Amino acid sequence: MSEQEQASSLQSLASSTVYEVFRREKENAPMVHAGSVTAASPDLALIYAKEVYGRRGESSVLWVAPREAFQVLDDSDILHPVLGRAYRLVEGYRMREKLHAVQERLVRDKVTR
Repeated sequence: MSEQEQASSLQSLASSTVYEVFRREKENAPMVHAGSVTAASPDLALIYAKEVYGRRGESSVLWVAPREAFQVLDDSDILHPVLGRAYRLVEGYRMREKLHAVQERLVRDKVTR
């Protein structure tokens, strides 16, 4: 490879953009981050994503977006507020324990009858 070809190759790498790829395995499944590809254009990014993450038919849908399109939210005050809001979480309801107690009571009632 000549110096001119190497310089051209390095220049194309420098002008390339990183694209993030998300995929869905099955219908109605959530989108999952699959990885990233580096390409010089959005069209090439789609082709690369299809070849890397969809060639074996493991994906039903691919989303491809430039990394710069994503906004990062890393403010701990917003993500982890000081006020506790545990009462809003489902873990506050001990349904499994209540269900187990009702099932045991039903079994006991059937045995005693």
